[in-house]
Amino acid sequence: MYILWSLQMNVNLNRKGGNEMETKISILFYGKKSRITKSNLLPIYLRVTIAGQRFETCTHRTVTPGKWSVEAGRMKGSSEEARRINTYLDMLRSRVYAYQQELLQEHKQVTIEAIKDKWLGVEEKPVMLLEVFQKHNEQVKQLVGKDFAPGTLERYRTSLLHTSNFIKWKYKAADIDVKKLDFGFISDYEFWLKSVRNCAHNTTMKYLGNFKKVIHICLKNGWLQRDPFLGFRMSKKEVVRAFLTKEELQKIAAREFEIERLSQVRDIFLFSCFTGLAYADVQKLKRTEIVTGPDGGKWVYTSRQKTDTVSRIPLLSVALSILEQYNEHPQCLNLDRVLPVLSNQKMNAYLKEIADLCGIHKPLTFHIARHTFATTITLSNGVPIESVSRMLGHTNIKTTQHYAKILDQKVSEDMQLLKNKFKL
Repeated sequence: MYILWSLQMNVNLNRKGGNEMETKISILFYGKKSRITKSNLLPIYLRVTIAGQRFETCTHRTVTPGKWSVEAGRMKGSSEEARRINTYLDMLRSRVYAYQQELLQEHKQVTIEAIKDKWLGVEEKPVMLLEVFQKHNEQVKQLVGKDFAPGTLERYRTSLLHTSNFIKWKYKAADIDVKKLDFGFISDYEFWLKSVRNCAHNTTMKYLGNFKKVIHICLKNGWLQRDPFLGFRMSKKEVVRAFLTKEELQKIAAREFEIERLSQVRDIFLFSCFTGLAYADVQKLKRTEIVTGPDGGKWVYTSRQKTDTVSRIPLLSVALSILEQYNEHPQCLNLDRVLPVLSNQKMNAYLKEIADLCGIHKPLTFHIARHTFATTITLSNGVPIESVSRMLGHTNIKTTQHYAKILDQKVSEDMQLLKNKFKL
């Protein structure tokens, strides 16, 4: 029988739904007769018991069997040897309780394995930030085409690269323990993106937004106890989006180009101006997605690649005539597409040339077509913002409201109608 001396402490570790999980920790010292030395000395062992599980270790102290108190779990008497050994045992007992307290402060469960690891000096492997980020990106890659678009994966990869370069810049290290993340890390990262990388404010916020998802993974797994973004403002500055006026659209539509490829790019761009479809959605638009709508006319029934939201767009006469023009184009026939769309890079390169030839002094890109549909084609002509938002496939009408804010001309026209009424 080895139970010579014990002390029990009840510790409340977790509270879930009002129920407390109570853990008892028992510490005792005993003389292990099976390990008695050749000199007939009794080795003293420490036993820690938690929830029926034990951890035993030798204290590297021995006593004469007759001087050991089975009841007290201590060496008998008040000799110098007894005081020295008993003081040492008290120190070991305090050490166990200190490890227990450390686990509680770290919000970890007090288990026999955790105490044993503390005792043996087994360090918990740190969770490294870039490893978590890389694993996240690998999961996104496997879900491309299901839950994520290819562009989303590319943005996360770029964000990972920026994070890696920032850590090298600030810490002169290849990676960092997630426990070291704090408000200062986020503030310095913002500064680095704006100063070293020369990112605009809204671009910086996008990168930090991507990074924040990785932080949430760390928080949910318990690797981080406090959100480093707490108190950090993620506000974006309002940007006035470029769009083409009615006159500029007419210039592009009326222009005769000597190069057939420029005419083709112009036509596809105009199709987007009159449908609001983004490049990726025009590029993948199939013939089966041109259907007869509830009004008997031709509609586009498709899903946005970026958000997977549904877009239902009645086709205006300009868009219809463009579709008919390319109905027999070999690329459309072979790929089951409605238009022969080039790569986004080539489209934008040709659009810059088109802008120069038409005397349009705006940075013409394919995405301007979508802005033009929202402003010049629809909102400026009295189409309700709710209808515009649905056709654009926006998940939040606030996104569409950005376009409405820049239509001073529409406000002027509406107020002129009101002024005319007051003249009567």
